[in-house]
Amino acid sequence: MAYRIGVDIGGTFTDLILVDDLGTVFQIGKVLTTPADPAAGVERGVRDLLKAAGAPARAVTQVVHGTTLLTNALIERKGAATALITTRGFRDTLEIGREHRYDMYDLFIERPAPLVPRHRRYELRERVLEDGTVVQPLDLEEADRLVDTLLREDIEAVAVCFLHSYRAPAHEQAVGALIRSRAPQWACALSHEVVSEIREYERTSTTVANVYIQGVAARYLTRLQEGLKALGIEGPLFIMQSTGGICSVETACRLPIRVVESGPAAGALAAAHYGRLAGRPALVSFDMGGTTAKACLVEQGEPLVAPEFEVARVYRFKRGSGLPIKVPAIEMIEIGAGGGSIARVDRLGLLTVGPDSAGADPGPACYGRGGVEPTVTDADLVLGYLDPGFFLGGRLRLDREAALRAITERVAAPLGLDPVQAAWGIHQVVNENMASAIRVHAAERGKDIRRFPLFAFGGAGPVHAHRVARILRCPAVISPLGAGVVSALGFLVAPLVFDFVRTVPSRLEAIDWEAVRAALREMEREGRQILSEVVPGDQVTFRRWADMRYRGQGHEIRVPLPDGELGPGSEPALVQAFEQTYASLYGRTAPGVPVDAVSWRVAAEGPRPVLRLPAASAGRDASGTPDLAGALKGRRAAYLPECRRFATVPVYDRYRLVPGQAFPGPAVVEEEESTVVVGPDGRVRVDDWLNLVIEVNERPARGEA
Repeated sequence: MAYRIGVDIGGTFTDLILVDDLGTVFQIGKVLTTPADPAAGVERGVRDLLKAAGAPARAVTQVVHGTTLLTNALIERKGAATALITTRGFRDTLEIGREHRYDMYDLFIERPAPLVPRHRRYELRERVLEDGTVVQPLDLEEADRLVDTLLREDIEAVAVCFLHSYRAPAHEQAVGALIRSRAPQWACALSHEVVSEIREYERTSTTVANVYIQGVAARYLTRLQEGLKALGIEGPLFIMQSTGGICSVETACRLPIRVVESGPAAGALAAAHYGRLAGRPALVSFDMGGTTAKACLVEQGEPLVAPEFEVARVYRFKRGSGLPIKVPAIEMIEIGAGGGSIARVDRLGLLTVGPDSAGADPGPACYGRGGVEPTVTDADLVLGYLDPGFFLGGRLRLDREAALRAITERVAAPLGLDPVQAAWGIHQVVNENMASAIRVHAAERGKDIRRFPLFAFGGAGPVHAHRVARILRCPAVISPLGAGVVSALGFLVAPLVFDFVRTVPSRLEAIDWEAVRAALREMEREGRQILSEVVPGDQVTFRRWADMRYRGQGHEIRVPLPDGELGPGSEPALVQAFEQTYASLYGRTAPGVPVDAVSWRVAAEGPRPVLRLPAASAGRDASGTPDLAGALKGRRAAYLPECRRFATVPVYDRYRLVPGQAFPGPAVVEEEESTVVVGPDGRVRVDDWLNLVIEVNERPARGEA
């Protein structure tokens, strides 16, 4: 028997899942995250997971992992003391940025401070033009003297980013070789190796961020590898990338910037996987955990991918206030709404929820770990949506009286409300916040959210999904088995992937096809070489795109390239592909405007892993028909806003529901890591993959806005 393990470290909980290759084992686990030493929580969770499944550690053939540790290192500025070496005259590129005010009406606007302060930014005389022509050669003696200067400073890492090195990297390579020979103890990153793409600010920011966290990544991943080996696991450790593919630990240590958004990416992959199985290639991935909620659009069975993202925002949920990272990532929106989001009454006397969170320590008031602030989880408990004796399968007993007391003192009393009314207000405010953010996210991408089912997972997602779908008028809610740890399952459906980009700018009518073909061949060769450590060369496949724009526009869109060899005569097909993509994003095209191609991209991929989910046979009577009565755990009082009161609703055991069963709302369905709450207008059926599919009534219910 061979097993695989997926591990996702979140802000509050660490989620784990163990499956076997035959589809007979589907063991899930959840432990509190240990922020001081995240690897310790992973090791404890893996140990408990193996024990619960009765699986020997030596039979684990693969562990796939994602973490927020690197994101936190950037946010908290806990990386290496870093120096930047750049072209003379461009020392302040990091400071100048895009000269863009992300909030034009904020008189006290704050910009993200560069990771490298000005006194650690150094210049060298060298200059390369945008076409690769060298107009001022590099002075190696000057570079050698600069290394002498750096050796006298308290430096741990060096980023090298010269102007237009994406076209002619020789100067960066020479300085990199000098640094690595004279100061091998330093981490060193060259911009053309990190992101070989146009735009010096984004390229510099990305290169600096990469080398800034290299030491953090190496120490953590080495520590985790050793911990897993100490448990007896001999299979390799792989790391999820921000694009949704996995890579080796060696690659993650060399290019840690590619795995910064690893955790959120896994959830979107899991949603896409279940959507393909259920015949729903278009849906919204809705992941609500203890700290934040994340949403991602999935179309044609794949999550949307953005060419860049931001980290360490001054205002966490305000675009433009962070450091740009010029590497592809699954495109999603993060919302300050999770089970631990804190509710309060603001200075205007209004109820607000989040974005700050009680996290894992001390956690919500109901955890009994010292928390006194009312949170979304406290509200859900007071409303009867959560069972205080069955939270995390009974491993963490919730204190309803503590939750009621926190809501009464901090929210109900200041607003002059009944505590239950205050709890419902908290619940619905966070629903509205999430629905509003998802609606805007879809509209900005030209999508009609009303045609996308909501795929709900995470510890708190299924509790809130029905009401969120009602607000958005989504046609259905889908909640999978093990919804609380589905992000961890996403790690197990991810193929080995590595992305490349080369900038070869040109007008489409005068394109240098030989240069383009050479760039594509080079990227494919590098991709096959990197993946060959794990995947046989004949199993590596490639996907290709071009970054294109109408002439005169400032930014590009990513356009899939047609199959086959590109060359003279390919221009009409490229224009057609560009206009189709452009119209899908903006609803129109600009006929007669010429098109330019800027950069070319290749993704090298290994085969997609096969994940066999366990077949369900329990819960059927002797005749083989679904026996719903056997899945009924009991009944309890839950608040129904349609009635403005508590009502007794059935509570079903998630593990005894099987394909073919159906029942109406209102209802509650419980599993160890999550709870599904179904409103009175919903009707639930269990599909062939053990998903709960809730058809949502679009008509607004009495008592709701």
